[in-house]
Amino acid sequence: MAFDNYSEQDDETQVDMTPMLDVVFIMLIFFIVTSSFVRETGVDVSRPSAETAVSTDAGSVQIGITANDEIWIDKRRIDPRAVRANVEKAMAENAGTAVVIVADAGSNTSVLIKVMDQARLAGAKNISVAAKNDR
Repeated sequence: MAFDNYSEQDDETQVDMTPMLDVVFIMLIFFIVTSSFVRETGVDVSRPSAETAVSTDAGSVQIGITANDEIWIDKRRIDPRAVRANVEKAMAENAGTAVVIVADAGSNTSVLIKVMDQARLAGAKNISVAAKNDR
Protein backbone atom coordinates (compact mmCIF):
# COMPACT_ATOMS: atom_id res chain seq x y z
CA MET A 1 0.00 0.00 0.00
CA ALA A 2 2.82 2.44 0.72
CA PHE A 3 4.17 1.96 -2.77
CA ASP A 4 0.81 2.81 -4.36
CA ASN A 5 0.64 6.20 -2.59
CA TYR A 6 4.21 6.97 -3.64
CA SER A 7 3.47 6.35 -7.35
CA GLU A 8 0.39 8.59 -7.23
CA GLN A 9 2.40 11.44 -5.74
CA ASP A 10 5.14 10.98 -8.34
CA ASP A 11 2.60 11.36 -11.19
CA GLU A 12 1.30 14.61 -9.71
CA THR A 13 4.72 16.32 -9.68
CA GLN A 14 5.24 16.31 -13.46
CA VAL A 15 5.80 19.71 -15.07
CA ASP A 16 3.68 20.68 -18.08
CA MET A 17 6.03 21.93 -20.85
CA THR A 18 3.32 23.23 -23.18
CA PRO A 19 3.29 26.88 -21.94
CA MET A 20 7.08 27.08 -22.21
CA LEU A 21 6.98 25.79 -25.80
CA ASP A 22 4.34 28.40 -26.64
CA VAL A 23 6.59 31.17 -25.34
CA VAL A 24 9.58 29.83 -27.28
CA PHE A 25 7.63 29.74 -30.54
CA ILE A 26 6.25 33.26 -29.99
CA MET A 27 9.81 34.53 -29.40
CA LEU A 28 11.01 32.75 -32.55
CA ILE A 29 8.28 34.35 -34.63
CA PHE A 30 9.10 37.77 -33.14
CA PHE A 31 12.79 37.50 -34.04
CA ILE A 32 12.06 36.28 -37.57
CA VAL A 33 9.63 39.13 -38.24
CA THR A 34 11.84 41.87 -36.80
CA SER A 35 15.16 40.76 -38.27
CA SER A 36 16.61 42.33 -41.37
CA PHE A 37 18.43 40.26 -43.91
CA VAL A 38 21.55 41.36 -45.74
CA ARG A 39 21.40 41.05 -49.49
CA GLU A 40 24.78 40.18 -50.86
CA THR A 41 25.98 40.95 -54.36
CA GLY A 42 26.94 37.36 -55.08
CA VAL A 43 30.40 38.06 -56.52
CA ASP A 44 33.83 38.72 -55.06
CA VAL A 45 35.28 42.07 -56.06
CA SER A 46 38.54 43.79 -55.25
CA ARG A 47 37.35 47.05 -53.70
CA PRO A 48 39.50 50.14 -54.03
CA SER A 49 40.95 51.50 -50.81
CA ALA A 50 40.13 54.89 -49.28
CA GLU A 51 41.41 56.49 -46.11
CA THR A 52 37.99 57.97 -45.34
CA ALA A 53 36.03 54.71 -45.75
CA VAL A 54 33.52 54.05 -42.97
CA SER A 55 31.27 51.06 -42.32
CA THR A 56 27.52 51.30 -42.87
CA ASP A 57 24.53 49.46 -41.47
CA ALA A 58 23.43 46.11 -42.83
CA GLY A 59 20.01 47.29 -44.12
CA SER A 60 20.99 48.07 -47.67
CA VAL A 61 20.80 46.81 -51.23
CA GLN A 62 24.22 45.83 -52.51
CA ILE A 63 24.96 46.04 -56.23
CA GLY A 64 28.19 44.40 -57.38
CA ILE A 65 30.21 45.42 -60.44
CA THR A 66 32.96 42.97 -61.42
CA ALA A 67 36.26 43.75 -63.14
CA ASN A 68 34.73 42.77 -66.51
CA ASP A 69 31.77 45.16 -65.90
CA GLU A 70 29.12 42.57 -65.03
CA ILE A 71 26.38 43.77 -62.65
CA TRP A 72 25.19 41.47 -59.85
CA ILE A 73 22.33 41.78 -57.35
CA ASP A 74 21.22 39.00 -54.98
CA LYS A 75 23.70 36.48 -56.44
CA ARG A 76 22.41 36.84 -59.98
CA ARG A 77 23.77 38.68 -62.96
CA ILE A 78 21.48 41.38 -64.29
CA ASP A 79 21.34 43.77 -67.23
CA PRO A 80 22.12 47.45 -66.51
CA ARG A 81 18.55 48.34 -67.48
CA ALA A 82 17.20 45.99 -64.79
CA VAL A 83 18.97 47.83 -61.95
CA ARG A 84 16.12 50.32 -61.62
CA ALA A 85 13.44 47.61 -61.29
CA ASN A 86 15.46 45.70 -58.70
CA VAL A 87 16.11 48.80 -56.60
CA GLU A 88 12.44 49.83 -56.84
CA LYS A 89 11.44 46.36 -55.61
CA ALA A 90 13.85 46.59 -52.66
CA MET A 91 12.62 50.10 -51.81
CA ALA A 92 9.00 48.88 -51.89
CA GLU A 93 9.87 46.10 -49.43
CA ASN A 94 11.74 48.43 -47.07
CA ALA A 95 11.29 52.20 -47.41
CA GLY A 96 14.45 54.23 -46.96
CA THR A 97 16.75 51.43 -48.03
CA ALA A 98 20.29 52.55 -48.82
CA VAL A 99 22.04 51.42 -52.00
CA VAL A 100 25.68 50.35 -51.76
CA ILE A 101 27.56 49.83 -55.01
CA VAL A 102 30.46 47.40 -54.58
CA ALA A 103 32.57 48.09 -57.66
CA ASP A 104 35.80 46.31 -58.47
CA ALA A 105 38.89 48.52 -58.69
CA GLY A 106 39.33 47.44 -62.32
CA SER A 107 35.74 48.11 -63.40
CA ASN A 108 34.80 50.82 -65.86
CA THR A 109 33.52 54.06 -64.30
CA SER A 110 30.89 54.45 -67.01
CA VAL A 111 29.18 51.29 -65.73
CA LEU A 112 29.35 52.68 -62.18
CA ILE A 113 27.70 55.92 -63.34
CA LYS A 114 24.96 53.98 -65.19
CA VAL A 115 24.21 51.94 -62.06
CA MET A 116 24.11 55.09 -59.91
CA ASP A 117 21.74 56.78 -62.38
CA GLN A 118 19.41 53.78 -62.41
CA ALA A 119 19.37 53.66 -58.62
CA ARG A 120 18.53 57.38 -58.44
CA LEU A 121 15.77 56.96 -61.03
CA ALA A 122 14.37 54.18 -58.82
CA GLY A 123 14.05 56.70 -56.00
CA ALA A 124 17.07 55.82 -53.88
CA LYS A 125 18.18 58.82 -51.83
CA ASN A 126 21.21 57.27 -50.09
CA ILE A 127 23.67 55.84 -52.62
CA SER A 128 27.27 55.06 -51.73
CA VAL A 129 30.25 53.29 -53.28
CA ALA A 130 31.99 50.66 -51.16
CA ALA A 131 35.70 50.93 -50.44
CA LYS A 132 38.04 49.27 -48.00
CA ASN A 133 39.95 51.08 -45.30
CA ASP A 134 43.61 49.97 -45.08
CA ARG A 135 44.06 51.25 -41.54
